[in-house]
Amino acid sequence: MAGAKETPRQRMIGMMYLVLTALLALQVSNQILQKFVLINDGMERTSRNYISKNESSVANIRGAVEEQGNNPKDVPKVAASQQVREATKEIFSYLEDLKQQLITQANAKDEEGNFVNSALKNTEVPGNLFANSGKGEELKEKLNAYPTQVSSILSGIGITGMTFQPIARDAKDIDLFANDREARNKSFVNLTFVKSPVGAVLALISQYQNEVLNIESDALSEIAKSIGTFYFKADILEGKIAAVSNVVAAGTKFQGDMFIASASSSAAPTMTLRGQPVPVENGFGKVEFTVPPASSYDDRGLSRQVLTGEIITNVGGEDQVIPVEYEYFVAQPVIKVSSEVVQQLYADCANELLIEVPALGNTYSPDFSVSNGQSIKGNQPGQLTVIPGASGKVTIGVSSGGNKIGDVAFDIKPVPLPTIKALASNGSEMDASVAHAVNVFSGMKVAAVAEPTFARTMAKDSNFEVSGGEIILLRSEVPRGSVPIGGSMRTLLESARPGDDIVIRVTQVTRTNFRGNKINSELRTIFRLAVK
Repeated sequence: MAGAKETPRQRMIGMMYLVLTALLALQVSNQILQKFVLINDGMERTSRNYISKNESSVANIRGAVEEQGNNPKDVPKVAASQQVREATKEIFSYLEDLKQQLITQANAKDEEGNFVNSALKNTEVPGNLFANSGKGEELKEKLNAYPTQVSSILSGIGITGMTFQPIARDAKDIDLFANDREARNKSFVNLTFVKSPVGAVLALISQYQNEVLNIESDALSEIAKSIGTFYFKADILEGKIAAVSNVVAAGTKFQGDMFIASASSSAAPTMTLRGQPVPVENGFGKVEFTVPPASSYDDRGLSRQVLTGEIITNVGGEDQVIPVEYEYFVAQPVIKVSSEVVQQLYADCANELLIEVPALGNTYSPDFSVSNGQSIKGNQPGQLTVIPGASGKVTIGVSSGGNKIGDVAFDIKPVPLPTIKALASNGSEMDASVAHAVNVFSGMKVAAVAEPTFARTMAKDSNFEVSGGEIILLRSEVPRGSVPIGGSMRTLLESARPGDDIVIRVTQVTRTNFRGNKINSELRTIFRLAVK
């Protein structure tokens, strides 16, 4: 990442580094580890594209200087470009060797060369290799020495305005963790490798390789721009796209460079992708679009897509059309719903949900549609309160940035009826198996107590009260008087004698929901308490 002004590609690389670093701390499933393998494969393909492009840039610099008569001011720039390439090859090979050591020590591949899921989840090998043996500190030193080395090479040929940020950083130097109390004091090694699964560490090392190649690309571009005007001469032209990754999640942005393999900053090509114009900067087309969901996915959760386009440039005084084709894969995003009542939602209640799509990361900007119910959007992305209808199913449609991600459906569960209890004035339940003094009944309250799980998970909707029924004084099984539940029992109790029964007959309860609305329910309950 060069200087204060970053290109979209550089910002994406930085974002991927932050996301990968954050994911290292998670307990991940086999499915997510397989996605790490796919992301690693995509970044390795991107590295190969970068290497091809950068090697071509070195050859173009040498050819440009020769065509201009080996100007003494430009000749050292050929050597400088070669020094940058050699320095890059050295650190790239070092990182590749670390990946192989990690794979070998973790037995991460079987005899056929396929990754083993159980080995990819191993968190001990990365800790031993990078933390306990000191490899992590060595890696940090080499990664951060590389940008300094490249800047020094550029300074030696008079390019002084280009600096690069360190690649390996401690948590306090990363915005994502700077204010996190648990993570901000972690070193680069502890943050990246301790308790981190093998699959995630492999992807992160591949990301470091991408960052190294990106720095090399920027440095070579600056060297090429510093050379006096030269003419582009080529007999073989090939259109390419160098993407940050060819595995992307639906709803995230696809980013990369679209270019002629032997292009120079003096070329002025026009480019199109899928029939639409592509903005061109210094001979490179800037490709960026939001990836829509695919119509179908394979058993790995991937959908193969092909980008097609054209590059039109002038060669030998004639316009030449160069076709471009690029394969990438759309990863199916997984919708994650968090709630204590996630399997079923309570009818006509405020069911609070957190709906996330982890694959979208910071680009997640959700919108929801709800059928057979109402919804209230929360203050934070993904927070949603759903008020289902009376019965059946409720379906929640999830979109991000205007792109449909998918649907999640839940059964609607009726609100459980409360339990009727007679409570003494001190709030304790009156025992029906023993007789009670008359004065105890004067403070009695007939209460409707919510089912415990419903009361815990739906506190705003579990306020019940008895709204219908009567209290009867029974002597020798003959009624001697009655009052409505909630009315004064004074006259009734003045007539009570030892051996009488107080019969409580409930016919209706009322629930006050989260909106303050009263909902009546029929409930038939009869129980008696003896008078002593």
